[in-house]
Amino acid sequence: MTLKDLESQLLALTPTEKERVIQLLTHSLVSIQPEIAQPPEISGGEARLANTQIAIWELVNAQDLGCSDRDLLEMYPQLTESDLATAWDYAETHPEEIAQALRDIDE
Repeated sequence: MTLKDLESQLLALTPTEKERVIQLLTHSLVSIQPEIAQPPEISGGEARLANTQIAIWELVNAQDLGCSDRDLLEMYPQLTESDLATAWDYAETHPEEIAQALRDIDE
C-alpha cells in the first residue's frame, strides 16, 4: 500500500474513525518514549516498563484475570498510575506482540 492509497482511505473515514486513527498514531509515537524498554538481555527483549522488570504482557495478563488498576498498584508498589497508562497505551498499540507473549506463556 502506498501513502497515496492510504491518504485516500483516510479521507474517506467518518469523523469518529479519523479521531480513532489519530489516537492510534499518537499512541504509537508515545510508545517509543523511554517509559518503555525492550532490553534484549532481559527476557529476549520483551516490552517492559523502563527501570523495572515488569513486562507489559504481565500487567495485561493480570488485568485479563480481573485485577483492577488499584489492585496492580498494590501488587507493584513501585508503579504509578502513569506507568499503568503507559502500559495500557503500549498494549493497545501493539496487540499482536502482547497476544503472542500471552500465547507463549500458556505453552
